[in-house]
Amino acid sequence: MRLMAVDRTALALGLAPGLMLADARARVPDLQVSEHDPRADQDWLERLQAGCVRYTPTVALDAPDGLVLDITGCAHLFGGEAGLVEDIEARMARLGMTLRHAATGTPEAAQALARFQTAPAADEAAAVRRLPIAALRLEEESETALKRAGLKTVGDVASRPMAAIAARFGEDAATAIRRLLGEAESPLAPRRAPPPMMAERRFAEPVAKTDYVLQVLEELARDIGRQLEERKAGGRRFEAIVFRTDGLARRLRIETGLPTREAGAMMRLFRERIDSLSDPIDPGFGFDLVRLCVPRAEPLAPAQLQLEGGSVSEMEVAALVDRLSTRLGRARLKRFRPRDSHIPEQAQLALPAADAAGQPPAEWPISAPGEPPQRPLHLFDPPQPIEVLAEVPDGPPHRFRWRRNFHEVRRFEGPERIAHEWWRREDGLTRDYYRVEDAHGRRYWIFRHGLYGSEAASPGWYMHGVFA
Repeated sequence: MRLMAVDRTALALGLAPGLMLADARARVPDLQVSEHDPRADQDWLERLQAGCVRYTPTVALDAPDGLVLDITGCAHLFGGEAGLVEDIEARMARLGMTLRHAATGTPEAAQALARFQTAPAADEAAAVRRLPIAALRLEEESETALKRAGLKTVGDVASRPMAAIAARFGEDAATAIRRLLGEAESPLAPRRAPPPMMAERRFAEPVAKTDYVLQVLEELARDIGRQLEERKAGGRRFEAIVFRTDGLARRLRIETGLPTREAGAMMRLFRERIDSLSDPIDPGFGFDLVRLCVPRAEPLAPAQLQLEGGSVSEMEVAALVDRLSTRLGRARLKRFRPRDSHIPEQAQLALPAADAAGQPPAEWPISAPGEPPQRPLHLFDPPQPIEVLAEVPDGPPHRFRWRRNFHEVRRFEGPERIAHEWWRREDGLTRDYYRVEDAHGRRYWIFRHGLYGSEAASPGWYMHGVFA
């Protein structure tokens, strides 16, 4: 077992990450340790990333222990880079955390200086060049090869021709040097793309009342509605972020089946979302910032309501779908959509109801008036095997056993033959379907799997559905 991370006190005692636990206890007998939990560390880093969105919309994770913020055009809101860094340090201190930071022209240089710089330098270029080879973050074999070649710092490697470095140590080493020195592009990949529309409200003093935060959120919803109206658009997805004074943030997401820009509809869904939370929104020492974003918007033109109430009915159904999806979960409320396939179990798809809202209704096969339905309301997935007695192997069923019960067939219709999808190059078998009724009037949909003699020596029978 090895040490994965240490605090400042442990560093002062000569302990460092990578040291064997037995050696560490030999040096510090009363050492306090806890088991490493990578998932908890990742979750905590993502929570810190969500809180850093208050400073810039472009925040990228630098696992396992770093964050990269693109503060271009944002630092002046906090009185410059020094004021921004001071605010971050104060919030981290409230969480009981310490940090190392650096501000440079490239993400790689900032990451390297924050991790490996030990003393101030005259300028950024000089500081980067005297960093150790470990700042390149190469594979262990490449790093060892560079050290054996006498190249111990970034400056030593940068002073050599890049073609020779690439030929001897690999293209990754040359690319890492170029990016660290700012000679190659190193685009920042934020974990969340900046939303197209956003409105926020900052508080001079922390607010600890959730009701007041909801009032502010409703005012922001009206502002967002005006922005959407100017663009002749409506939001399909909304995200509210409440920032606590200690640096953490809480996100609330809602979706709508149809584009909307009504503040009332947004707030009803947000309240539904808050009521469905397993843990309430903890204000901690108070909230100091509320932000409302619209990650997804669609065109929304003014609609003329029909006199018979057709549009009103559609809007009411969409509002019901939105409320249920928000309360129960987006993936729990589904709507069936027909699919172009003659295979019964593949003729429909269960999609989230919020995605299907607003789409033109698709046509389902409907039986002629007075005729029984061609397909049952409930299909078993997968079909359930049954034992069937028939006069001839390829004839209709006369008796079958299903779920330990025997059923005498009094009436039947069929067969309806459904072949496999040969164009998919699958070795499927032909199905002969029968609609049968037993002595108690119950109706079932069963099929024989495979043609007798040509496809199967002894075809099996299956129960595929039950009629109402």
